[in-house]
Amino acid sequence: MSRTTGAPPGAGRDGSRDPSTDVVRLLRDLVPQRPRFLRGPRIPDGVRSPVIVTERLRLRPHRLADATAWYELQSDPAVVEHLSWPLRTRAESFVHLLNRTHHTRLEQRDDFLALAVLLDDRLIGDASLHLRSLDPAARRVEVGWVIGPRWQGKGYASEAGLAMLGLAFDELGASVAEAHMTPGNVASKALAERLGFEEIANDGTTRVLAIDAERYRALRGG
Repeated sequence: MSRTTGAPPGAGRDGSRDPSTDVVRLLRDLVPQRPRFLRGPRIPDGVRSPVIVTERLRLRPHRLADATAWYELQSDPAVVEHLSWPLRTRAESFVHLLNRTHHTRLEQRDDFLALAVLLDDRLIGDASLHLRSLDPAARRVEVGWVIGPRWQGKGYASEAGLAMLGLAFDELGASVAEAHMTPGNVASKALAERLGFEEIANDGTTRVLAIDAERYRALRGG
């Protein structure tokens, strides 16, 4: 999770939005990602469209039917405070969700998997994995999580984060998982540490915590 400012890009000093910036962002989000045939080799043990069921949650690929709940997250300043996401309009949020429905695989370098976090069939957040290295001996992923404010403090982020670590280490064969966040994101740091992450870098702009497969399994009795 990377740094963002309190006001969305293009906002003036009084917090007003620049309509031209909104249009540029919509056009940028509509541009499709680089075709897969141009993105290098695939790993044979990748994952596609996973559905993960935990004690209280279900994580599955995003759907356009989630648009209303997704907009609630993306239009909440408390949600985007420590993320790279800007505050989005309803139209921008829909386009962003449309793109997210295509992020269902981890097979090639820099593939991004985004899963909706559901509680009683309602979207309450998002969990993600970014595949950074394919080498089985040093396969590295970045993990991220977002939970809406009204559901925070109930252990849902920990539950979703642990589910993504299970996918990374047990299914994808990752060697290391990292979590990137702003230094001021105290809540995410505490959550990562509860999951077993340890801080490995902090340049004043981004804090990086990591957990390797050996530590993950030792903490879970595996």
